[in-house]
Amino acid sequence: MKKVLIIEDNQDVRENTADILELANYEVCTAENGKVGLELAKKCNPDIILCDIMMPELNGYEVLQQLSKEKKTVMMPFIFLTAKTERNDVRKGMNLGADDYLTKPFEESDLLQAIATRLKKHSFLKKEFSKNIQGINEFLEEASSHEGMERMSKDRSIKTYKKRDTLFMEGDPAHTLYFIQSGSVKTYKTTESGKCLVTGILGAGQFVGQLSLLNNTGAYVDTATVLEQAEVFEIPKADFNTLVYGDKLISNKFMTMISNDLVHIQEQLVSMAFSTVRQRLAKALLDLDNNKTSHTSEHKGIDISREDLAGLIGTATETAIRMLTDFKDEGLVTIAERRRIIIESRRDLEDIVLFG
Repeated sequence: MKKVLIIEDNQDVRENTADILELANYEVCTAENGKVGLELAKKCNPDIILCDIMMPELNGYEVLQQLSKEKKTVMMPFIFLTAKTERNDVRKGMNLGADDYLTKPFEESDLLQAIATRLKKHSFLKKEFSKNIQGINEFLEEASSHEGMERMSKDRSIKTYKKRDTLFMEGDPAHTLYFIQSGSVKTYKTTESGKCLVTGILGAGQFVGQLSLLNNTGAYVDTATVLEQAEVFEIPKADFNTLVYGDKLISNKFMTMISNDLVHIQEQLVSMAFSTVRQRLAKALLDLDNNKTSHTSEHKGIDISREDLAGLIGTATETAIRMLTDFKDEGLVTIAERRRIIIESRRDLEDIVLFG
């Protein structure tokens, strides 16, 4: 049973609202002013809060501001109850983080609909989705069931790309977000002198192209090619824009999902700036091995050109080859057929990443 906290100084409104909600099978807590309501929010842990704006002790704005400072209460859905004469103040409340508002007197159906909608959306935001095709599809289907998101397409596809296939080229119109189900993809930028700077080696569970879709130029900012045969799920730009620029709560959830990879890229850039070549190579090999989707004897090892490896760690090809040879001499890696790199001691490589 979902729990609702009503913070309202008008006794008639407070009691009538409580009656409606109890008949609709909600558990109800009530408070006669903002100060009491703030304490109850921390004690009774409601699933949603209905709060008047103009009240003694603490007004509705102050209650919302205090709740937003507490880890336990910051995510509680919050609906303002406002008199018609206070409607001009609603924008202030929404800017503070309120989810919705109801104008008194309100209809029973409006009250129940507002609460049901907010609880459904909050449940969606709390839910964790798997980083695979099933999880992404589940997220998109649930997102499309919310108000204002119905225009999302149902025709999304998964494609198989062979090694060396290109997903997109730097400068091409950015029209698709890609999610890697299996395999690995390299992204890189080409300098004016024709050299390639590797910007990422991405594997299963990661997105490709999100920065380009957010870029005002409307073009891909780098090139993406397949390193290892990949299954890739494609999300059209129209759906991407709906998720990013539509409902703010769904947008926050979606941005969190696709930004995990950006955090990894940021860590990679910091590593390149402050780590030695030896540390960068060790970390790159560990990351590449983690991104592999197949560890069978047929596909054992890391299949990457020495030029790509050098670009990934930000050094000359000759330097990367020399350092890789050092790792081989130390027994950290072996080189198999077709120049595949096989890690022999993950622990030693991890120690190098940490201590040099």
